[in-house]
Amino acid sequence: MIFDTTHKNKEAGLMTDELLGKAYSFIEAIKLKGVGSKKMMIKEVSPKFYSILNTVSDINYANIELRKKGIIVHITKGHKTFNWAIPFYQLTIYQTNGFSIYAQGNFVRFQNNKFLKENKNFLKRLVDLKCEDSKKYEFQ
Repeated sequence: MIFDTTHKNKEAGLMTDELLGKAYSFIEAIKLKGVGSKKMMIKEVSPKFYSILNTVSDINYANIELRKKGIIVHITKGHKTFNWAIPFYQLTIYQTNGFSIYAQGNFVRFQNNKFLKENKNFLKRLVDLKCEDSKKYEFQ
């Protein structure tokens, strides 16, 4: 689900909390060594996301926030902010020449540059959490 969260949106907050769980507490965030990535440059998005990207030659950035049952991809367009809420069971991650997130028939690809390299430890933690969540759905 994509929400325009430029201004406080109570309905979006409630739906995100219901879908992904509450945000980590301060102590939990310290134990996880952080729950948010640094900014990353967007290389490409699915056609549905074209409207939330800058149309001029500005660079598009996004960052990722961990939640207990998923992630939120925060995409910035000028002064506007959009949140893409993705539960772990819908999340697919690819590491090719860059880093890609797929879910709900949409995707965001990040450029392989210094911003992505700065987030290496965070992305490893994200993959570990996704794998841990996937164990709940294994066949016996």
